[in-house]
Amino acid sequence: MYSIGQVAKMFDLPISTLRYYDKQGLFPHMERASGIRRFSDTEIEALRVIECLKKAGMEIKDIRQFMDWCVKGPSTYPQRKAMFEERKAHMEAEIAHMNQALDMLKFKCWYYAQAIRDGNEEKLAAMIPDKLPEEIRAIYDNSHRE
Repeated sequence: MYSIGQVAKMFDLPISTLRYYDKQGLFPHMERASGIRRFSDTEIEALRVIECLKKAGMEIKDIRQFMDWCVKGPSTYPQRKAMFEERKAHMEAEIAHMNQALDMLKFKCWYYAQAIRDGNEEKLAAMIPDKLPEEIRAIYDNSHRE
């Protein structure tokens, strides 16, 4: 069992956040000793999932719905799976957008390194897009797709 302070340090969260999660019903089976919250491995694992879902852009009300489904048992497996599938698709789309932005940054780093080497952008302008080196063309193409 862990104290709220220990859990706050483990997850680098303010104690107030853990209290808020508890008040929102995200730890439905949390034990208390004389009113003091005691976190078991079950709450620690729940907190890992909660933090993952928050990072994936899920709102507390939706996380609470997930926790309610967990309490209801196996009959809610389809709803839980669907929720995770939706979040996974959302995150994959976000990652694709981030990779596109990263490729633009990579391209521009390469571009300006070449411009510095050449002293101007004339040679570069003649290379874009068809005469770029193969590895640069791939990041250029990804960074310029719609």
